[in-house]
Amino acid sequence: MTLLGDKDRFVIPSDFRKIVKASSDDKRILCLAKHDRWDCLVGFGLSRQEELEAQLDREEDAALRLGRDYDRELRSNLLFGFERIPFDDSGRFNMPDYLRSDGQIEDMLFFRGAGQSFTVWNPAVLDQQGSDWNPVKSSCAGLVKEVEAKGKRK
Repeated sequence: MTLLGDKDRFVIPSDFRKIVKASSDDKRILCLAKHDRWDCLVGFGLSRQEELEAQLDREEDAALRLGRDYDRELRSNLLFGFERIPFDDSGRFNMPDYLRSDGQIEDMLFFRGAGQSFTVWNPAVLDQQGSDWNPVKSSCAGLVKEVEAKGKRK
């Protein structure tokens, strides 16, 4: 959980920061984009680019086997349309306005790990998700209560 701080910056939690830095050849670059199905953002390190190329190959092969059209150029633009955001040693970064809008981001971020990538949520938007999300919503709600108890957010 991270709050919007001074200079309009958020902070990547240390566990996520270490993973992103390690998967970006020790560069401090966070890749963020609008998630393709959920009302949140998806984040990852630069190494994911190679996996995205392999994903394009698999999708194209599957489309050909099924006799379906596949627009590799369009799909490539969608997959590689993420923002490369630098962050400092403390994990502070500025999120572009369009991503804040896409992710319905306000003053708080909830990071949730999920394999090749992680999701970044506005806790209020996450809370609106269906019952399949209950374990994630519960975790997020607990962190929001901790932040509120510390008086950092009203």
